[in-house]
Amino acid sequence: MKFRLYLSIAGLISIIACDNTDPTDEYLPTDQIIIENTFGTNVNLNQPVNYRNSNVPAYIRFANTGNAIDDQKALLGRILFYDNNLSVDNTIACAGCHNQENAFSDTAIASLGVNGFTGRHSMRLVNTGYQAGTSFFWDERSSSLEHQVTQPIEDHIEMGFSGTDGNPTIDDLLTKLAAVDYYPVLFNHVYNDGVISEERLQECLSHFVLSIQSFDSKYDQGLAMAANPGQPFPNYSNSENRGKQLFMTAPQNGGAGCVACHAPPEFAIRDNSLNNGVIGSISNPSVFDHSNTRSPSLRDLVNPDGDLNGPLMHDGSFSTLLEVIEHYNSIDPTNQQNIDPILLRNGGPNGPQGQNLNLSNDDKIALVDFLRTLTGSDMYTNVKWSNPFID
Repeated sequence: MKFRLYLSIAGLISIIACDNTDPTDEYLPTDQIIIENTFGTNVNLNQPVNYRNSNVPAYIRFANTGNAIDDQKALLGRILFYDNNLSVDNTIACAGCHNQENAFSDTAIASLGVNGFTGRHSMRLVNTGYQAGTSFFWDERSSSLEHQVTQPIEDHIEMGFSGTDGNPTIDDLLTKLAAVDYYPVLFNHVYNDGVISEERLQECLSHFVLSIQSFDSKYDQGLAMAANPGQPFPNYSNSENRGKQLFMTAPQNGGAGCVACHAPPEFAIRDNSLNNGVIGSISNPSVFDHSNTRSPSLRDLVNPDGDLNGPLMHDGSFSTLLEVIEHYNSIDPTNQQNIDPILLRNGGPNGPQGQNLNLSNDDKIALVDFLRTLTGSDMYTNVKWSNPFID
């Protein structure tokens, strides 16, 4: 990278005041000045943070990240993720709907965009690269993360660069970013030229999102202590171990059968699943939405203090883990379409019926206790996933 020299006012004053000033203190690269003015010490282009996820446990089976995560691209993705400039009115960033303190989700049922509220609850971005499937959004309408990360930017409600009805397009965003002084510097640093394209936005944002991981939970600690996942974990309470057993055991054997759709150790939704029986819409619960077949991992449903990381399901209709357990304990097949057959049982004059697990109150509490053990801590405080902009 070519640097231009910058003579600061403070440096000029020091030259006048002192004859023995070190000349290296008087001149600074203008590009570095731009970065420091915007990010302070939060961004150091010459000492990139490790985003490569080198601490992923060996027992994790699915890793769609491969070795593709690049530290510099992920850093640029982090800046883009937190930048309000990516919305048409400079009020909304990706982080506005995906907050680090809530496992990169939102505590609101619907997230506020530039032109109203989102139609579905904002998913937690936890271990996005560690799942069997490679489709994204609740309705799986995006076949790659690269495609997914710019869809909210191009959505009329969310960030506004939709190009519909005379609204700005993604090309207008690219022109806008090129006029922001730090982006030509950053893109030149990463790509050796200052060209800002949609493809590069997608690449950098996806690298950052893929880097967000959580593998330091009580479950991971217990797994390291046990000979196999089926054994009681020595760091678990009796209720947590009971919940783990219920989670892993099929209903016909007295369990809850959660493992059929959310297999450990990733706890991601299985690929090619259908809807889970929650069919309401945020705007109108009586208007049915049967197209939701994807969900985030069950990791980090709660934060390290035990508080829920926002409402659950695509419509935010559940506000406690116990409500989720109650839903699966007795599935109502009324008005259902596209429901996953795992949640049905045969029998009765009207054909398949919703599953009935007959869980006791203690069973339900045990399952909740187990789900709470899937929460880590590093994701909530690690500065590499935090807001890089200075106030």
